[in-house]
Amino acid sequence: MSFESLGLSEPILKAVAEKGYETPSPIQAQSIPAVLQGKDVMAAAQTGTGKTAGFTLPLLEGLIDGERAQANQVRVLILTPTRELAAQVHESVETYGQHLPLRSAVVFGGVKINPQMMKLRKGVDVLVATPGRLLDLYNQKAVRFKQLEVLVLDEADRMLDMGFIHDIRKILAALPKQRQNLMFSATFSQDIRKLAKTIVNDPVEISVTPRNSTAKSVKQWIHPVDKKQKSPLLTKLILEHKWQQVLVFSKTKHGANKLTRQLEDAGINAAAIHGNKSQGARTKALAAFKDGSVRALVATDIAARGIDIDQLPQVVNFDLPNVPEDYVHRIGRTGRAGSTGQAVSLVCADEFKQLSDIERLINAELTREIVPGFDPTHSLPPSRVNQKAKKPKKPKKPKVGHRDGQRPATKAQEQKRASRK
Repeated sequence: MSFESLGLSEPILKAVAEKGYETPSPIQAQSIPAVLQGKDVMAAAQTGTGKTAGFTLPLLEGLIDGERAQANQVRVLILTPTRELAAQVHESVETYGQHLPLRSAVVFGGVKINPQMMKLRKGVDVLVATPGRLLDLYNQKAVRFKQLEVLVLDEADRMLDMGFIHDIRKILAALPKQRQNLMFSATFSQDIRKLAKTIVNDPVEISVTPRNSTAKSVKQWIHPVDKKQKSPLLTKLILEHKWQQVLVFSKTKHGANKLTRQLEDAGINAAAIHGNKSQGARTKALAAFKDGSVRALVATDIAARGIDIDQLPQVVNFDLPNVPEDYVHRIGRTGRAGSTGQAVSLVCADEFKQLSDIERLINAELTREIVPGFDPTHSLPPSRVNQKAKKPKKPKKPKVGHRDGQRPATKAQEQKRASRK
């Protein structure tokens, strides 16, 4: 299958070719025709499967014809949970729409609102937004939805996790009832399906990977290590293996800052990215990581959502997440779009419960490798993932022909004959 066979026009095909893509991914092959037909879509796909292009390409195609957006109006609204993801999605819109006469904009918090209001004043065909900032703009009458044709909820599961449900409901109340709806999510939990009932109408359901599975293109393993030895071990791994671009996950903002300082002290260019950092600092750190001037980017889960880097080779879980599904999202940062990647977790004895939850979720035992010189004082217990619960033994049924506590008739006859001899 080719992109040409999906019904996309020449300007979009040209942009796709310039990006270096030749064949659509499974999620793109299924979602693009459904969106072009005007159907509502619920799509479950892992991070890194190409789902952003799966809705961006057909949306741009649908906008080519039709009335251009008037002042303060929007034709397509894409909602995302984080600033980083909003910026990444808008980058895709600009990349694939570069040969089209369409206007787009991205709005999120943490930066001045006036430039965003100025951009919306002309009207935009595609608006990518985080829920909070969008509501601010709506309340200031800077954005209106009379011309809205399509609503997209990207990473809907994360939006619910982050408590955006009330904002989403307020936004839905402001939108026209007649519209196309697309929901993209890593998984479809009961909460997501409950939300979907209020949004999508007779949707096409697409699922390209088993629920909560991890990409086969990512090699995963763990290094058991004591908590205090994690930072020296990470430094050794980066220097010894000559990792030039490594995304490191920390459980807390304080932990991310501390680890960044420790890596810098060891001569490794590092930067932290988390919710306490200004948007400018986060954007600068991500740009430096992409261009290679920062070797290690230390991130918390929320800040890392939406980081889209072609052929990112290495992800390290410095801390295991408390929510096992976050492990799947984390390692989904590598091994994307056909490339391979590695994900290593530094696990101390205190994290055995989190490790067990992760292994149970992905239904696989992660290989353990102890690094010489870093043997843990407190060892990890054996993995529980393949330990089947022992079934209680069933009581034996009594043999036919005798009552409980009595000898079988044949046995009694044998003993009588033996006693006569």
